[in-house]
Amino acid sequence: MSAVPGDPAIRIAFGDDGLVPAVVQDADTGRVLTLAWMNAESLGRTLETGQTWFWSRSRQELWKKGATSGNTQMVTGVATDCDDDAIVVSVRSAGPACHTGENSCFHVPLSGPVGADNAPYAMLPDLEAIVRARAAEADPESSYTAALIHRGIDTMCTKIGEEATEVAIAAKGEERDQLIYESADLLYHLVVLWQSLDVRLADVAEELASRRREQG
Repeated sequence: MSAVPGDPAIRIAFGDDGLVPAVVQDADTGRVLTLAWMNAESLGRTLETGQTWFWSRSRQELWKKGATSGNTQMVTGVATDCDDDAIVVSVRSAGPACHTGENSCFHVPLSGPVGADNAPYAMLPDLEAIVRARAAEADPESSYTAALIHRGIDTMCTKIGEEATEVAIAAKGEERDQLIYESADLLYHLVVLWQSLDVRLADVAEELASRRREQG
């Protein structure tokens, strides 16, 4: 066991190479984003700063996630397993986790479906991340999302009303495929509206969870 700098009360069973595997997962969906490695110093910095720090085995140096790409990870929790020889880090990401631009490093199928096919609800936080990135673009005409946010709350509310009406029309006509299509449009515009008002998918999920708790 080795103590973590800054908090000697935390002791981790680092390997002979001084490293421990760190599984990074999305705090809202539980989706695994990447598997990295930490030594005592990078774990200490992660706990101290609230941002993920790792040890690069290829470069033999510390590195902060997003230091060059801007795709930082805000830490919401860190846990160790029962043997103290592996770590799970829950994060909220400011961009994709993978250097390829994918949201998760685990996107290459070996057997069976992966990604959206295997975890369809992961598409919602993926959509949220994409909308957040588009909203940060300086040119409002760089994308439909950026333009929609730039035009303001009235335009977004109008779009929500239009899309909700389309959903209702498709449902009334019992047009299943069209209902799915229009529902996707409605969800997208809702996420854009949430982004403009600093509402996260997790906030809405927590509201639903609180209602369930109240009902017992």
